[in-house]
Amino acid sequence: MKYVVQLKGVDVVQGDRKVLQAVNLHISRSEFVYLIGKTGSGKTSLLKVLYAALPVYQGQGMVAGFDLAALNRKTIPLLRRRLGIVFQDFNLLMDRSVEQNLFFALRASGHKDKVAMERRVAEVLEQTGLEGYRPVKPHLLSGGEQQRLAIARALLNKPELIIADEPTGNLDPETADDILLLLRDLARENDSAIILATHDYRLLEHFPARIVRCIHGRILDDQDIRIG
Repeated sequence: MKYVVQLKGVDVVQGDRKVLQAVNLHISRSEFVYLIGKTGSGKTSLLKVLYAALPVYQGQGMVAGFDLAALNRKTIPLLRRRLGIVFQDFNLLMDRSVEQNLFFALRASGHKDKVAMERRVAEVLEQTGLEGYRPVKPHLLSGGEQQRLAIARALLNKPELIIADEPTGNLDPETADDILLLLRDLARENDSAIILATHDYRLLEHFPARIVRCIHGRILDDQDIRIG
């Protein structure tokens, strides 16, 4: 079985505080995983470890074929090209159009072939239902459309892993459902794994999937409970 994420005995440290200890986590290709827990329980910090915004000091960690403990300033961007990251607040460039946001992201990750870039932008716009919005500035889009653009941006590099941190947190329930279904469908189409942090337990009821919980400084994985 090919794992996109393999963490073994990893301590998650934020500043001088150990947020989570001895984390063991494995995520396979095309797998959908919820990450839940109270505010301050370590969800976002764990996600930051996965995209190398926080270092690994203790334990072993592999993400998309990269050894997290061996990363440096040159290799971190290479790891992130294999990831798609979606945030709650979208992080869009409001002074640029939908299309320009996507081209900017491609150039920032090292792409130079204009024809290939145009082809990929067209593909992700079609996948996310934004084909007709190319010239529109993000501030003219609805919240759901802005998140669709953020998802389109996350898909650009055909990621092995999509990391979504509260992607539906600013959306109404109906729009949140649409975004979750879109993420699940796109992850399946692109053979990407997805780990989605959320406070919205309604999503867990309506769209069941494997659940990983951050609780009392530890990780509790429903998969392990079922096996045990």
